[in-house]
Formats: sequence, C-alpha cells, structure tokens
Amino acid sequence: MIKTILITGAAGGIGRATVAHFDEKGWRVLGVDRAPFGDGFPKKGLFIQSDISHADEIAALFEKARAFSDSLDALVNNAALQVAKPLVETSVEEWDAVMAANLRSVFLGVKLAHPLLKAHGGAIVNVSSVHAIQTSANIAAYAASKGGLLALTRAMAIEFAPDNIRVNAILPGAVDTPMLRAGLKRDHAGQADVQERLDNLARKTVSGRVGRPEEIAHAIYFLADDEQSSFMTGQALVVDGGATARLSTE
Repeated sequence: MIKTILITGAAGGIGRATVAHFDEKGWRVLGVDRAPFGDGFPKKGLFIQSDISHADEIAALFEKARAFSDSLDALVNNAALQVAKPLVETSVEEWDAVMAANLRSVFLGVKLAHPLLKAHGGAIVNVSSVHAIQTSANIAAYAASKGGLLALTRAMAIEFAPDNIRVNAILPGAVDTPMLRAGLKRDHAGQADVQERLDNLARKTVSGRVGRPEEIAHAIYFLADDEQSSFMTGQALVVDGGATARLSTE
C-alpha cells in the first residue's frame, strides 16, 4: 500500500530534501509552505502555499488534505521561523511570529491531522533543533520555541500512544540551508563573512563540517517509517555532527 505524508515547510532546505527522499521511497507527498513552490517537486504530489500559523489557513489546508487522502501515515512538522537578534531588541510582534510559526502551527496541525493518522496508525516527526538543549546568544525566541516543541513532543507521545501514533523529534545542528545562511547575515555580513562564519561552525563540530539537508531528511525518514523505528516514541534524535558532544571549554 502506498503511504502518504504531510510535510510542512516543504519548500525550504530541509523540507525540500525531505520531500525528495520520501518521494524516492515511493510515498505520496502533500507539502505546504508559506513560500511559493518552484520547480523540481514531484508531479504526483500536492503542494500548497499557505501560512499554517493562521488557524483559518491550516483548516483550509486540511480540507485539501482530506481530498488528497483519507488517511496519513506520517506528519512532519518542519515549518519554522527564526529571528536572530538580542532578546531585548526582539519586539512582541517578532516573538509572537516565531511562536506562531514554530509552535502554534504544530498544535493546530496535529489536532487536524490526528483523525487521519489514527485511521491506520502513523508517526509524527517534529523538527526541533539543538537550540532546544544548548543554544547561543541572540536567538532566544527561536531557542524557546524549539525547547517548547521538544516538550510538546513528549506530551503528544503519551497522549497518542493508545491511537498507535508515535511522536518523535529530530534536533538538527548546523545544516547548510537558506535559514542558516540568513541567520549568519544577521549583522549585515557580506558573502565572504557568511562563508567564514559557516567555516567556523564546521570547525566546531566533531565531524569538521556542517550538515547537508539530505542527511536530516534520511533521519526524518527513519523516525517516520514504522519498519525502522517502530519502538521509538517520545524521543529526541540529535543529528549535529557531534557538536553537542564536545565540551565548550575545550
């Protein structure tokens, strides 16, 4: 039987790679992103531009999702917004926007996806971040939202276990995506400065490099696929090239 997955934030770096990997594995993909979808997405899938931090837009999305499929085998909550600035300079509007994109969208989406996942059992994969467990300066709103997502993952795992729905989180480290590069430009850095910062991130990992979106997509697939991770729920899988393994005092 062909499996169906809904991926949020599907037009970005990790999202696009995840779409490609699940399509390659034979899944039908429903993707959503507030950014427009360009070329290169599977023709057999359905890709919708929508801002799922708004209740009315996510409700409309699930109307289309139910027409696309009467059940879901997996939901990947990948959509995210990052504000990279000092906490005291972060406006209420910016704080609320981050929480809406990174947490409220998951709350709203999971409520609507639950009946579709419960139909045959399934998996939810929440894309959190290493910032949920260790963080840095000038990214407080993002770190708080990703920490909240980790707690929400555990709560959902407990509540949804009787429905045969597994819930896990993946915590990527530095991955070469448009979001990462945008964050590195927060001081209006030039291209050379951004590359220097990217190289500095690479040096701080045990692996000596930043991650590739495809590597995160493979880990997401592992958590979503019942044949590979059937006894995992409520867990946080760190995929960071060993960055959090090393003492900061070294």
